Amino acid sequence: MEFTGNYDVIVIGAGHAGCEAAAAAASLGSKTLLITSDMTKFAFMSCNPAIGGIAKGQIIREIDALGGFTAVVTDRSSIQFRMLNRSKGPAMWSPRSQCDRTLFSTEWRNVLENITGLFFWQDMVSELIIENNAAVGVRTILGAKFSAKSVILTAGTFLNGQIHVGLSHTSGGRAGEASSFGLTEQLISLGFESGRMKTGTPARIDGRTVDFSAMHEQKGDESGRFSFTETVNKLPQRSCYITYTSEEVHEILKEGFEQSPLFTGVIKGTGPRYCPSIEDKIRIFSDKTSHHLFIEPEGISVNEYYINGFSSSLPLDIQLKALRKIRGLEKVEIFRPGYAIEYDYFSPLQLSHSLETKFVENLFFAGQINGTTGYEEAAAQGLIAGINAHRKVAGEEPFTLGREQAYIGVLIDDLVTKGVDEPYRMFTSRAEYRILLRQDNADFRLTKLGYEIGLVKNERYEQFIKKQSEFNNLLKFIKENNISVEELNLFLNSINSSQLTQTKKISDILLRPEITIKDLLSCITLLREYVLKIESQREDILEAVEIFIKYEGYIEREQQIALKIQRLNEIKIPDTFDYLKLSSLSIESRQKLSRIKPKTLGQASRIPGVSPSDISILLVYFGR
Repeated sequence: MEFTGNYDVIVIGAGHAGCEAAAAAASLGSKTLLITSDMTKFAFMSCNPAIGGIAKGQIIREIDALGGFTAVVTDRSSIQFRMLNRSKGPAMWSPRSQCDRTLFSTEWRNVLENITGLFFWQDMVSELIIENNAAVGVRTILGAKFSAKSVILTAGTFLNGQIHVGLSHTSGGRAGEASSFGLTEQLISLGFESGRMKTGTPARIDGRTVDFSAMHEQKGDESGRFSFTETVNKLPQRSCYITYTSEEVHEILKEGFEQSPLFTGVIKGTGPRYCPSIEDKIRIFSDKTSHHLFIEPEGISVNEYYINGFSSSLPLDIQLKALRKIRGLEKVEIFRPGYAIEYDYFSPLQLSHSLETKFVENLFFAGQINGTTGYEEAAAQGLIAGINAHRKVAGEEPFTLGREQAYIGVLIDDLVTKGVDEPYRMFTSRAEYRILLRQDNADFRLTKLGYEIGLVKNERYEQFIKKQSEFNNLLKFIKENNISVEELNLFLNSINSSQLTQTKKISDILLRPEITIKDLLSCITLLREYVLKIESQREDILEAVEIFIKYEGYIEREQQIALKIQRLNEIKIPDTFDYLKLSSLSIESRQKLSRIKPKTLGQASRIPGVSPSDISILLVYFGR
């Protein structure tokens, strides 16, 4: 059969990874085809209708800074914005948005259909076309055949997907959608190592049958957005609600344990440790008499609500019986039960940092196929895979990010260096440089890089340069100008804080943890007059300057540590290097180094099982 079409890049799957991958490749100039089984579900939120959260919010800000679209789409469909962890230091602050599920997907489609060079095909891919150990195209179940110079596989939970509710099960990549068959088997025949993972989702409930007055209302912040661009959201804002399980609820759920696919061995895949099902919580935390549940709206024009914290694959009757014993849900009706889903993934140790596979050239993996969980982790991988698929076609060097540059760098380095034995979820604790990798400075860290590779366009970059200039000027002003003792003492009196006895720089005052720039604007005429001259008067600039001043010592120290570690990353290791000949290395180290084939000594040092003494031996061998 002749090729139906010829493309530079083909993206398989239009989930969060696929959408970012296709947008990046096409925006950079590659003729791109996005193949999806359902064009009404671009970046569909299969689980929680929210973007961001702890560490995940930082990832979305980084995607935006590089020129991706998830943050923009989130802002356009947000029905509640919150900055989490405000009670902690700024390295822990994480933005989160509740979204209108349907509008989120619609907005993504609008973005994609307005990118020049991006084309679509509704179908399912049944086979990769491999020639001379390189991906050169795909075949679909409808008989279409497309050629490509690079292929990105973002299959999500669709590869041999199996849905479980109690002891009932059916094939499916998502409720109501067919699984994908054949690709796993083909990839295994090519030498890839595959495994099974499991995730799940809770029941969806009818908001008309919920007594919200019996719950604690959780409102969002008065303002806030994800994107560093001037996105506008005119949607009405919605509240979330908090309620709790009880011992009675737990006892009802235990009645279904004998029919649980988790506990009877029906489900073989490994589930996410940090997002367990409610039955797992009851078993693991048997001493707990209750668990938080968050009742979250699915949109502004629907009555459907999501029960965050009640993911389950127990039988339908048990789920409903337990739900009706929860405060506020005594008369609840459900739209559909919770379920678990098993699916195939491939060990990310089989990838390079560009997300190109080691076994097949021009083939990239992104998203849950690499063993991750979460929209944000998937979108980040999609962005990097899309960039690098384009760069491979264009004959350019791969684009990668270091652990000191971005959470995206931490994510991909963890995957390709350490591998996964359970669904990978990003946390701030995974980043050793989290004071550097804050959500507020993602654009300062990455927008220039996005501009250099061509993903951030001129207008966006000019806006960033203007913000950077305003930041630098305000920082210089605060560090160089003194504060009037009389003027500030009036303010310190009002907050019962100790008085000043001599003139100080404004920056010295800001080192006091209880004082903010906003506080000082109310009492220092000089500062107030200067800030009013800033054309945009953006609060994010004031916040960024304040954070930098308060944490400057910590930031400089972490930068120095990062520079020292970076030296190891500068020592390259040839792909053909034979570790087995170095008998002074431990056996475990030789085996793991031979399997993973790290590109640098820095990557080698992060491989589990490779000890500091092994790295010292390699340093001696390479003459350092």
